[in-house]
Amino acid sequence: MKLRGSRVLALIVVVAGAAAAALAWHGRAVPVTVATVRTGPAVELVYATGFVEARQPVAVQARITAPVVRVLVAEGDRVTRGQPLFVLADEEQQALVAQAAAQRRAAEQTEQRTLTLFREGWVTRAARDQAVANADAARAAQATAGARQGQLVVRAEIDGVVTKRDIEPGELATPNRVLAQLGDPTRVRITATVDERDITRIRPGQVALMSSDAWAGRTIAATVSEVTPGGDPTQRAFRVRLATPATDLPLGLSLEVNIVTRRHEQALLVPADAVRDGRVWVVTAGQVHRRPVRTGIVGPDMIEVLAGLAAGDTVVINAPDGLAEGERVRTGPAAQPANRPSAPAVP
Repeated sequence: MKLRGSRVLALIVVVAGAAAAALAWHGRAVPVTVATVRTGPAVELVYATGFVEARQPVAVQARITAPVVRVLVAEGDRVTRGQPLFVLADEEQQALVAQAAAQRRAAEQTEQRTLTLFREGWVTRAARDQAVANADAARAAQATAGARQGQLVVRAEIDGVVTKRDIEPGELATPNRVLAQLGDPTRVRITATVDERDITRIRPGQVALMSSDAWAGRTIAATVSEVTPGGDPTQRAFRVRLATPATDLPLGLSLEVNIVTRRHEQALLVPADAVRDGRVWVVTAGQVHRRPVRTGIVGPDMIEVLAGLAAGDTVVINAPDGLAEGERVRTGPAAQPANRPSAPAVP
């Protein structure tokens, strides 16, 4: 009995030693946060800011300098091509027209007398030619004066709506001052400003997703219709035109624009914080192993992995400094991300 009791005691000591060793080993494991590699859509977006404008915007300007006598339209009025919009003071121009008419009559009378005398042989051919030329010049001068008088009535160049009016009666209209803006609010486009570093990724036909503080939670679809060939070197940016089927966007509304330049439906995704210098730490059987990866689309939260991982692999997020190859780790799940607006789903 004494021998058997000794054996039992020795067995208990061995088991206790093994448990203590296991606890000590577990205590030496480095705690890490992990996530599982999964598949899902990867979307590459180019961010831009834009605004709504008429597809055919027209700036109304006077061709000559004169005070505004009458304003015939208000903002929001629908106008037709050729319709008078503004009437400018024309007293001076009326006097010039009358003067030109008098000079024309005098030149034509001289022309008729000279032609009669030339037929009778009293004047030379040179005198006749000079009289005819003077009469032609006087007629042209009268036509010019009449045309300038017509320019004192500023007319609409297109059918549309007065979207903006920037002058009142009594103010001075000049050729370099915009009096009004015309456009059709049912036919709009979006002009977006894209950084020159991203412009090479933009192509006509790409889908764009837009949002505005005016409509919280609403996503407005658009399509890239044109990339302007010349950029602005001072802003280091290019203009991109977008077409949208939306018809309720007020002219001048500012928008946040995300242009979809690439989309992969079944991409292999890892948290962005798991990739450092093109490598990740993979957890296998409680140990970590550093593995190189080749990445694709990079988003703010997730990164597409093209090679180096498989779906279901466990990777370390925000690996602690000093983590070594083959080191024992104690894993915990990644914390749920804080609630924040995410990119809208791509149609």
